[in-house]
Amino acid sequence: MRIPRLRFLMAIYTKRWDDPIDPTDGTRILITRYRPRALPKSQETWSEWIPDLGPSKNLHAAAYGKNGVAISWDTYLLAYRREMTAQTDRIAALADRVAGGETITLLCSSQCVRESRCHRSVLKELIEKRMASS
Repeated sequence: MRIPRLRFLMAIYTKRWDDPIDPTDGTRILITRYRPRALPKSQETWSEWIPDLGPSKNLHAAAYGKNGVAISWDTYLLAYRREMTAQTDRIAALADRVAGGETITLLCSSQCVRESRCHRSVLKELIEKRMASS
């Protein structure tokens, strides 16, 4: 009989960058392609910024209909997941940090009101899948 490995308490949260800071947030990581405009560095609410974990410039533009009609969520979801295949090392590094006991909070734009329709929730899933496969 195999005894399962004990894991530390692991937590991955998601929020918008301008949501109130909570002491349980752990390391707050901004995962947007673009830094919030006109925000002084002294007002940043994150300790790390990983722009490559945000959607590409082209996908971001397509999601907001900047080149025509906005793409559907399903189309966006497929494209974002495809883009993240190039970020497996970064995703693995975050998974390792969480598996090691670190709490992280993935932060997105203040425009992303619905978490279920935001790449931050998709990235959280990808990190959790990586952890489950380790």
